[in-house]
Order: sequence, then structure tokens, then C-alpha cells
Amino acid sequence: MNTKLDTKKLNAEFEHKTPTEIIAWAVREFSPAIAVSSSFGTTSAVLLHMAARVKPDIKILFLETGFHFQKTLEFKEALTKQLALNVVDLRSVLPREEFKKTYGNLYERNPDACCRMNKVEPLQIALSGLKAWITSIRRGQTEHRRDVDFVEEYEGGIYKINPLATWDSKQMWEYLKQHGLPHHPLFEEGYSSIGCEPCTRPITLGEDERAGRWAGSQKTECGIHTFMKKQPKCENPKTS
Repeated sequence: MNTKLDTKKLNAEFEHKTPTEIIAWAVREFSPAIAVSSSFGTTSAVLLHMAARVKPDIKILFLETGFHFQKTLEFKEALTKQLALNVVDLRSVLPREEFKKTYGNLYERNPDACCRMNKVEPLQIALSGLKAWITSIRRGQTEHRRDVDFVEEYEGGIYKINPLATWDSKQMWEYLKQHGLPHHPLFEEGYSSIGCEPCTRPITLGEDERAGRWAGSQKTECGIHTFMKKQPKCENPKTS
């Protein structure tokens, strides 16, 4: 028998909880079928540090697209060692060299297709055996994310947990400083949000923090937070 969560009640309660408390709840509720996704971006160390303190062996899913900045890979390696993280690299079904030979610079012609093959499809496979997925998305990052909840149910019965939903950039940086955690080295070069190298540029004064992603296009999401169908908020659920 499966019990659906009362997401409406949980989200109201979590408005008054800390991110670590929300992560601890999620681990109790869903473990071992739970994982964290991370891009090892500018302030990724915040969520990774919180999650590792709650459950040191929790799986950290990293989308190894083959197009990352070298500094991202170096940052990932260093942070993995520092926090003793259990990182699982996710890759496209098509081997990297074969992908490049077949599609060339697909990110220039069709970035949505490139993201789908290198990010969305590998994540779909990884999530297929999970009950919950923890992310670091925040309401203040983009217009698309402004209404994100702490707990969201998606098709297939998987729950996405967004413990940092209400945090702003200041809180993220304060946490890094408080715990002596590093930030991505490219931040010093003007990169506030970091994805694949061909599709990321530094931002300019006054732009939002994700403005450097797919600049010059209408694209704002790679697809990993939009490919699943979100279910309506569940209130007073019944066991079925």
C-alpha cells in the first residue's frame, strides 16, 4: 500500500523549517530511494554540505555532459574529496566521441536537443528507481522558478524536494563563508551560474544570476526541471 503525501500541508510547514531540517525529513521519508542532483556550480557546496551532514553516503547525481568547463571538473573533484561525497556520474547513452562525430556542435543548432540527450535522458534513467530527488533550485533564480514549492509530486510518484526554495543569494554566500566552503572558481570571472562551456557566459551588471545561460536565446532551462509533469498539490490524501 502506498501513502500519498499531503504536499499542501508539508509546504506550509516547511516555510518555517531550515533547509537542513527539510533534507532530514526527506531522508527519513524516502531513504534509501533518494538522491541529490548537483551541477557543481557557483554555490553548489551549500546543498552538498547540508545533504552530506544529514546522510554522508547519499548519492550525488552529476550530469557529465562532456562539455563542462575544465574548472568545473576540477572543482567537482576537489569538493568531492573535501566533503567525502558519493558522486555518481551520469552520461548519455551515446558514447561521447560518437555523439560528437554524429552531431558535431549540436548545442549551436539545437540546444534543446543537446540538453535532452546529454542531461534529461540520463537523469530520467537515474531517477527511474528513486522515490525522491533533492535539488538546489530557488525561487529567486528565474521567473520560471518563482513558484517552486519545497515538496512537489511528479508523474510516476516521484517527489522533488527543494529545501533552498526561499533562500536568496546573500544567504547562500553567508552559508559558504560560515562553513568555510569553496565557491566555483569561475565566479571570480563573472560567471554567476555555470553550465556547459559552449552555452555559458559571464553576466553583466544588473542581469539576473542565470542570464549567462544560453544567452541570446529564449532558453532558460536545460530541461531537467521541466521534463516531468507536475501533479496538483495533494491535500488530505488517502492511502490506496
